Amino acid sequence: MREPVRYPKSIFFIISNEFSERFNYYGMRTVLALYLTQKLNYDDDTATVIYHIFTSLAYFFPLMGAILADSWLGKFKTILYLSIVYCIGSTLIALGAIPPLNLPATSMTVLGLLFIAVGSGGIKPCVSAFGGDQFKLPEQAVQLAKFFSLFYFAINAGSLISTSLTPILREDVHCFNDPDCFSLAFGVPAVLMILSIFVFVCGKSMYMIKKPAGNMVVLVFKCIGNALSTRMKEREVNPRSHWLDYAESKYGRKIVADIKSLMKILVLYIPLPVFWALFDQQGSRWTFQATRMNGEIGAFTIKPDQMQVINPLLILAFIPFFEGLVYPILEKLGVRTPLQKLTFGGILAGAAFVISGFVEIALDKTNAVMPAPHESQLRIYNGLPCDYHFKTDVPNSSNFTVQSLGAFENIHVNTMQNTTFRFTATTNETFCVKANMSTINGTFYLQPGHSISHFINQKANKANLQQYTDSVEKDKRGLPRIRILANIKTTAKVLLKNNWYKDSHYNVTLNKIDQLSVADGEYDIFSHNGTRKIASMKLELGGVYTIILHEVLENEFMLQRHTVTPSNSLHMLWLVPQYVVITAGEVMFSITGLQFSYSQAPESMKSVIQAFWLLTVAFGNMLVVFIAEAKFVQSQSVEFFLFAILMFLDMALFMILATRYKYSDSASDDVDDVETGDFKKPEPLDQVPSKLDQGPLEKGLENVKSTYTNEAYRED
Repeated sequence: MREPVRYPKSIFFIISNEFSERFNYYGMRTVLALYLTQKLNYDDDTATVIYHIFTSLAYFFPLMGAILADSWLGKFKTILYLSIVYCIGSTLIALGAIPPLNLPATSMTVLGLLFIAVGSGGIKPCVSAFGGDQFKLPEQAVQLAKFFSLFYFAINAGSLISTSLTPILREDVHCFNDPDCFSLAFGVPAVLMILSIFVFVCGKSMYMIKKPAGNMVVLVFKCIGNALSTRMKEREVNPRSHWLDYAESKYGRKIVADIKSLMKILVLYIPLPVFWALFDQQGSRWTFQATRMNGEIGAFTIKPDQMQVINPLLILAFIPFFEGLVYPILEKLGVRTPLQKLTFGGILAGAAFVISGFVEIALDKTNAVMPAPHESQLRIYNGLPCDYHFKTDVPNSSNFTVQSLGAFENIHVNTMQNTTFRFTATTNETFCVKANMSTINGTFYLQPGHSISHFINQKANKANLQQYTDSVEKDKRGLPRIRILANIKTTAKVLLKNNWYKDSHYNVTLNKIDQLSVADGEYDIFSHNGTRKIASMKLELGGVYTIILHEVLENEFMLQRHTVTPSNSLHMLWLVPQYVVITAGEVMFSITGLQFSYSQAPESMKSVIQAFWLLTVAFGNMLVVFIAEAKFVQSQSVEFFLFAILMFLDMALFMILATRYKYSDSASDDVDDVETGDFKKPEPLDQVPSKLDQGPLEKGLENVKSTYTNEAYRED
């Protein structure tokens, strides 16, 4: 009796490398968009462009990695060398995020992202195949199936843990006197990736390392090139029925026939990038959406970038749910073929963006009202204990009263023709009359496209109007922004102590005019030495506030909080429906698309079709870059609706192409009905060996992998 072959010990080292790589990639990408806007000061559009260019490159480079591994270096050296490139990129971003080093953070981030795209993309097609090389077939077919289950678990574990952890490291840890710690959020994944290289190298003596045997993708392009060049020479003297037939003399009838079948599938791929254009905005546009929302749930606060964890969590639940319930129901409704399911998945993605568009409309009500180019905003805050009546030549504001500790605003002052306006402010209240503060005369100097504010205070025993340029925009991190205006003689500074976060203390110089971003929560205000409590107030996420302090008597104070821009009143959980719908769409689109492509591709073209599938993701991200750069619309809600319409039109085109497609009988093992394309259910793992005996390794591997596919897995 032959002894069973032991499970390869080398698998531990390969799985560790994959876990670390996925932890690094998803952890870095989760906080990337916020880092670009909050630390590198890019606007949302530019940050979106950079984010999607990076993602696009990460899906272009798998083609390079496959060619490099199969044609020159082999899988082991390709994984090792590109992992080193990967680590260099991660280290550059982490070091650039450390403020005391004063490094060129922007340049280091861009260069680091390029290195990560090369490294991450290059090893994508190699790691799983290298793991498969460690098994002896057909004896270890069952162990091989278990390996892919473990491999899938490593991918999801790395993705889930990092997507949950890195936002916590970013926001809840304070370092280098900042209210966040991006350097730690980038640094922890980078250190883990460096350690994974050492672990991977330690297993070298145990690896089954195969020599490069040539790359089918290269062969396909060579064959197409030969067909085109030969056709130009022989089109007149030796006409053929199909342009690819001109390559038969060099590459043989079988390869040419397989490429013809491949081309039929690739025609269906033309509309597919639009889905990924929508799907990958979870890490950019949808994350920016979350920064303007309230994530408080009791004592816990959801971070904007943590919302991305919903997708992999739902995937785990949706795969068995769809197999057991959704697909049987859809079959009864007539949705049976893979291409029909794929179309339905695309429609769901469009529906998700319709939902996000309506959420954005609701968010618009809490956005800052920015001054138009031909208008200025005028605000007046009264820090004195008297009401002042104003007479001005400001349009639509000729007469108004600013109460004690109150405020006045006109946010639509037309400054197209005039930017200077005269005013007189008077009060009849006894205190101010006796203190020689009964009248204030002067001029408002307004600027088109700017918000100009004024503070009435006491200076040199007279009433004074202090002017400053205001800012009504919300903090990019979603934090409250405050400005403290004070009419106090006994202290020049105050200390703000947060009762929610004990390490959040702020020393604020009064009347300095500069705005300060602080943690949200309930605050006690003390004199600068912290010995005397002045007042209390609450600051909410996303709000922009002007605080007026007035000392009524010595050590007796009054406080008034004025809201310049509303806080994030819409809760972050309103984003859940769009995540649910697009994840359902992913299950139907991505998993079904992979299954269809693999089953319909000729045996020799299965690796090629996977490479082109990844390229649809790359082109989809480039579509986002184009739309963000073109700035077709200024409203974010309109842009979401635009993407939804584009998705619906795209699926209409796909349906037309799908009706013309004839299912191939070359994959009869995977299809019940060649005419309808109805798939058989995946075989149990104990029946996989019979598949593996029929052909190359990939034929069995993909039947296992198609059962365990998610957003992270589509990349690997």
